[in-house]
Amino acid sequence: MSLGVTEKKLDNLHWPLVLCTLIICSLGVWNLASATKNAPVIMALVQFRWMLVGGLFIALLLLADYRWLQTAAWPGYVAAIGLLAGVAFAGKKVLGARRWLQVGSMQVQPSEFVKLAVIILLARWFARDETGLRKGHYGILDLLRPFAFILLPVALVMKQPDLGTALVTFAIAMTMVMFAKVKWRDVAIMVVGGAGAAVFAWSRFLKDYQKQRLLTFLNPEAYAKGAGYHAIQSVIAVGSGQWSGKGWGEGTQNQLAFLPEQHTDFIFSVWAEEHGFLGAVVLIALYAFLVLAALDVAANARDKFGSFLSLGIAALFFWHAFINMGMVTGLLPVVGVPLPLFSYGGSSVVADMLGIGILLNVSLRRFMF
Repeated sequence: MSLGVTEKKLDNLHWPLVLCTLIICSLGVWNLASATKNAPVIMALVQFRWMLVGGLFIALLLLADYRWLQTAAWPGYVAAIGLLAGVAFAGKKVLGARRWLQVGSMQVQPSEFVKLAVIILLARWFARDETGLRKGHYGILDLLRPFAFILLPVALVMKQPDLGTALVTFAIAMTMVMFAKVKWRDVAIMVVGGAGAAVFAWSRFLKDYQKQRLLTFLNPEAYAKGAGYHAIQSVIAVGSGQWSGKGWGEGTQNQLAFLPEQHTDFIFSVWAEEHGFLGAVVLIALYAFLVLAALDVAANARDKFGSFLSLGIAALFFWHAFINMGMVTGLLPVVGVPLPLFSYGGSSVVADMLGIGILLNVSLRRFMF
């Protein structure tokens, strides 16, 4: 391939998305260095290494046309389900949850990659299925198969138990379904059905501590020394940042260890305490731009498959950021959802970077076939 052709291809790359991703990753490593300043392991360096691994995967993804993912959709989905089943039987148990597989010296969390497998499979199904096109919309019966694709991994993730990831996976899938021309009557039926499923899940699937978290959301002060401790300390951290924050490494809630899980689920609380309302607004704006950039890729994709792929990735970043920021500010129950490219975790970072790679691949080839 000549240099001129390569430059022309790179011109089609969504450079605002690249820049936004780099900024979020940089701020995330910087913030993590503060959140884990007193930790025995330099987590910020480990996180940076995982981001480099993710960057390598992005480069590899860009070499091949994203349409090959249609062929890989079913094998990838089956492999993801197999990994979830493996977690159920041979997963490593940490703090009462069995969510990780030990691979050599590394711990892999398959549920992070299951979200991508579900996105790719649903994109393939909606791109190839002609039922909705013939009728002008999809009905409830037409959606039985995609619902089966969704509910199987969600049930396996709930079994771990991991309520947060299960909710995000379901929300991503439902976002894709909503954009597939579903009548409002059928949407109402699905909402009622979802409410019934939630009641069933409450009685059959949710663990006692998960129920406690949801009840705590309604009145956290009543559980201040128990299940409500996390939420209360997080809200204190966010509020104490006031207008401009206390400065890097100066957050008392974080440095004095009042804030639990400050490097993972509550990483936004660290940022808000140290950089205040202004810093929080900047970070929220960055995530809003990331989601809008993903939607721009979806709107300009060359084919239906690329459009649904990009929509699913946009939903992934939106729901993760929305739920995480909502739970650490007391607006939503604490369900354990990481902030994309910001929270510590190798599996989540690599999965998020793969999502960015898919978006860049779709944008790169929007004029090529």
